[in-house]
Amino acid sequence: MAKKPTRSTAQLDAAHAAARNTDSAPADPAPPEAGKGDLPTQKSIDTQSLASAIPVNSNKPLEHGEANAPLTPEGLRAHPPSRLPGASTLSEENFSGKTGTVAPEGVNASIDTLDRVRVDSSGQRLTTNQGVPVADNQNSLKAGARGPVLLEDFILREKITHFDHERIPERIVHARGSGAHGFFECYEPLTQYTKAAPFEKAGKVTPVFVRFSTVAGERGSKDTARDVRGFAVKFYTDEGNWDLVGNNMPVFFIQDAMKFPDLVHAVKPEPHHQIPQAASAHDTFWDFVSLMPESTHMLMWLMSDRAIPRSYRTMQGFGVHTFRLVNDNGESFLVKFHWQPKLGTHSMVWEEAVKISGADPDFHRRDLWEAIEAGEYPEWELGLQIFTEEQAESFSFDILDATKLIPEELVPVQIVGRMVLNRNPDNFFAETEQVAFCAAHIVPGLDFTNDPLLAGRIHSYVDTQISRLGGPNFHELPINAPVAQVHNNQRDGMHRQAIHRGRVAYEPNSLAGGCPFQAGAGQGFASVARRLDAKESADKVRIKPEKFADHYTQARLFFESQTPVEQAHIGNAFRFELSKVTVPAIRERMVASLLNASTELGARLALDLGMELPAPLPKALENPTPPEVNRSPALSLMARPGDGGIRTRKVAVLVAPGVEGSSLGKVVSALVAAGAVPRLVGARLGTYVGVGGERFAADATLENSPGFLFDALVLPDGEEALQALDADAHTLEFLRAQYWHCKTILAFGASEALLAEAQIPMALPDGEADPGLILADAASADEAIADFVAALGRQRHFGRETDPPKI
Repeated sequence: MAKKPTRSTAQLDAAHAAARNTDSAPADPAPPEAGKGDLPTQKSIDTQSLASAIPVNSNKPLEHGEANAPLTPEGLRAHPPSRLPGASTLSEENFSGKTGTVAPEGVNASIDTLDRVRVDSSGQRLTTNQGVPVADNQNSLKAGARGPVLLEDFILREKITHFDHERIPERIVHARGSGAHGFFECYEPLTQYTKAAPFEKAGKVTPVFVRFSTVAGERGSKDTARDVRGFAVKFYTDEGNWDLVGNNMPVFFIQDAMKFPDLVHAVKPEPHHQIPQAASAHDTFWDFVSLMPESTHMLMWLMSDRAIPRSYRTMQGFGVHTFRLVNDNGESFLVKFHWQPKLGTHSMVWEEAVKISGADPDFHRRDLWEAIEAGEYPEWELGLQIFTEEQAESFSFDILDATKLIPEELVPVQIVGRMVLNRNPDNFFAETEQVAFCAAHIVPGLDFTNDPLLAGRIHSYVDTQISRLGGPNFHELPINAPVAQVHNNQRDGMHRQAIHRGRVAYEPNSLAGGCPFQAGAGQGFASVARRLDAKESADKVRIKPEKFADHYTQARLFFESQTPVEQAHIGNAFRFELSKVTVPAIRERMVASLLNASTELGARLALDLGMELPAPLPKALENPTPPEVNRSPALSLMARPGDGGIRTRKVAVLVAPGVEGSSLGKVVSALVAAGAVPRLVGARLGTYVGVGGERFAADATLENSPGFLFDALVLPDGEEALQALDADAHTLEFLRAQYWHCKTILAFGASEALLAEAQIPMALPDGEADPGLILADAASADEAIADFVAALGRQRHFGRETDPPKI
């Protein structure tokens, strides 16, 4: 009898990596020993065991024939080896004051925190919504086996009726999103500036729920569209909910909420044919913005790589507007909010984003979910730009203008705390879809400014939630309910949850002893009484301040602050989008507008679009105040490369029969040790045997996991393996995608021939060595792997890029 082969460390590491993915898995289940100390792998093993326990529906024969009607059996059941298979998320044990912890087994828990609404049906009978046990969930009630279905079948009618009403209206904007629970931790007290609860002392922890989203696309659109990304944070403070509802860009297209419906109508699919979905590359959008020169600054951001982020975890967040901080003495300070990702700011390249949208339209949603499931909790630091009204008066721009930012050189960003997302939702609809953010939700210690765009948002969000969520009681949905006590005289309305005792619903009153009583200015929320930003006029007018008319200075600042690579990407993005415009006059108008921001960019676009160079558009303000800052390196994505680590980076390791196993085993182990997620990719799922008898279980295929889904590529040595890979047409496409998207490639031994066949140059276009292309043999594997890990930490190798691409 042949001795059962022992599994290598590399094989166990590969099993662990495979368990951290949600889109495919190896053909064979993970070995039992792989689950020791590793929850994702143990869940995979236990789920396989539970599913195997019910190989067939043995009750099926009893569903037919009138004689069997009274004999409907209990439903099939199997006892899971642990609670892991029934868990929505492995992060369910991560506790916060809002989410609580794991749902009690077999209980519909109507208690405090979100545990009160979690349901676990393990070991329970199927019932109707009224709690009536369902004897038969397979057949409707009929007048005889072949007779008509009876109207009295209330079980059928309840089930079908509920199904017919499962969908709610989607958000008009930010419809496609993904969310997670977590916490905010304050570093130091900010009581000199604000009495807001999250900032009152060092180490204070506030539960949060964060929703990331695209803006223009519908709920079923793709994740990787070129678009603004929403970055909304709900703080469950002990003084009520605070919603910091922002974006991944610090400015916006328009200056007044009056224009918001026009902007959204312009960027959404054109109404006559509902095309294009989740895209701004069409006539109506560019027609609108070319006539709205204040949008130029935002267009620079939208056409930059920030509009195609690598991950929700690698993008900044901004409050966009100027807000107020208010301390216990009633003193007011102005503030801008910044979220800074600890992983650094990283993006995709356009070609990659387009391909990923076809291969995995859920790419960003999956990335966030998988990172949290694997225990790689995303983290951001919160930075504040705090300044006085006197400082604001001295700026060359108006701080009430949402199309302007404050350069960090003028007001440095002060880091005040961190946010960690450590728990995935149990149910996407109940939490992520029903969560209701509102710019009007602030707590004592915060206040608004006279930003005219913010004023519209304060109204719009509440109005929208009433429509989406069926009435004014959307705040009682579990995900929206605060952790602070709620006492007021609001009553009734659709879907009311609370049952109030007593007969008083007004104030003042004596029948209830005056309760609930107003808190007074010392404890309750009070708006700032006097504001310098409102002193110019007491009249109510429909007009903008003069400095709002400077539409191009900060657009120029942004463009000039980018690296040459980023400037090229901005130009490429404008070229692509404007090439989709079918009306030449719109295209010409947009280029004429861009000339006011950058003559270099405008001239390049005129050449690329095959048009005469137009005259610059007339400016609303011909001689704006000279800016304090002409170049701000902090505005470049390259300014925040992260720590150079490779945690959560996905690396494709190609395998085939006859691979040289020693070097591959080393690279898999090194990647796992560094926190990366290597995936063994073969022509088919299954186990491949190396020249030394090593076994490599492929958990992905060249067909189901194309190259552009990975952050790097490892090509194996071994003549037999290379012949097999070369015979598969996917291989060269896989390799070219990695090179074209400027990713790191490690090629062992004979695989160098694949590089030549794919026409991958050994040097950069300027003749310098390519730092992202590493060649090695088995003897030098250790040194090559170290170089590979270091190169992977750089994310991209943009020195390869040419326009147009040469490969």
